[in-house]
Amino acid sequence: MSASPRPLRVGLIGVGWGSVVQTPAFRMVPGFELAALCSRRKESVEQAGQKLGIDDISTDWKTFVERDDLDVISICTPVDLHHEQTLAAIAAGKHVLVEKPVGLDTAQTAEMLAAAEAAGVCHAVCFESRWEPARYAVRELIRSGHLGTTYLVSARSGADFWHPTRGIQSEWMYRTADGGGYLMGMGSHDIEFVCSMFGEPAAVCADVRTSVPERTRADGTTLAVDADDTSVVLLRMADGTLVTILTTAIALEQNFRTFEAFGSAGSVTIDGLLMGEREPDIRTGTAGVAGLHEFGVTPRLPASGIEAPKRRAAPAITALALMLEDWLPSFSGGESSAPSLFDGHRVQRIVDAARRSSAGAGWVSL
Repeated sequence: MSASPRPLRVGLIGVGWGSVVQTPAFRMVPGFELAALCSRRKESVEQAGQKLGIDDISTDWKTFVERDDLDVISICTPVDLHHEQTLAAIAAGKHVLVEKPVGLDTAQTAEMLAAAEAAGVCHAVCFESRWEPARYAVRELIRSGHLGTTYLVSARSGADFWHPTRGIQSEWMYRTADGGGYLMGMGSHDIEFVCSMFGEPAAVCADVRTSVPERTRADGTTLAVDADDTSVVLLRMADGTLVTILTTAIALEQNFRTFEAFGSAGSVTIDGLLMGEREPDIRTGTAGVAGLHEFGVTPRLPASGIEAPKRRAAPAITALALMLEDWLPSFSGGESSAPSLFDGHRVQRIVDAARRSSAGAGWVSL
């Protein structure tokens, strides 16, 4: 009997979201072994290592990505570091997992994709929300032909994270040059979800706004804001589908995440929360059958049977674990449904086009 292949050894750069979500997700998929941590702040990586039980830590990412004993580099750092770190990891022959947003602009994401393809390494991007139970089930339903010819699709996500009554988040998030803004941070999930079902967009028209251009820090000083808190994006898909994507972080006392799709043969809606414990409601309509009907979902669980830690991030952890599970076939030359740098680049092309449109370009062809 042949021995089982050894797990892919993962080196994680960035111990914020990386500790909270990526680490437990990797540990739910036996095909991966989270072996080492890296962060530019020694105190942060030491604390993370102690908490996670990982002794192999580093503060030098440039030598970290070149280590012979690591197979995969997971990049979970601030957005403005993704481009340089990803290219360095690829140049060292490593497979890469990159948090979204992938880069600061289309030029960066195009270079990252081209480098990965030229090197022949496996690459994926953390658009794990596609594996949330409701979205996973609805995507499978739509891909089975439930809608027939698709007419209209709408996705809405909102909360009050940046409402003036709320405190300030990490300051880089308020600067476009650092990869901030909610079109990149939240709307990108909806963009990727739509494209995963309906393919390539042909043109983009958008209004991308900074509704609150200044925030007051706790010490009384002023933080200038140029990143978006609200956006409405229209997509004309190549197959003729019209898509609207609304994203806002200034919806006072609101918390919503919805999806609707309408076609010649059927319709489907997801009515859920961006944050909260309630499971989304899914309803479907079918041509020739009166009324809307509840659509039950049996959540897919990781094949390992390992459960996510019981905390608020558990749904995101499980979704990422499922994405990682579906990425594994790539490493043996198989097909994978995991979002890749191609998908990340496509999302960035749409984001950049939306910004150009909002600045006065009108409909922007892609």
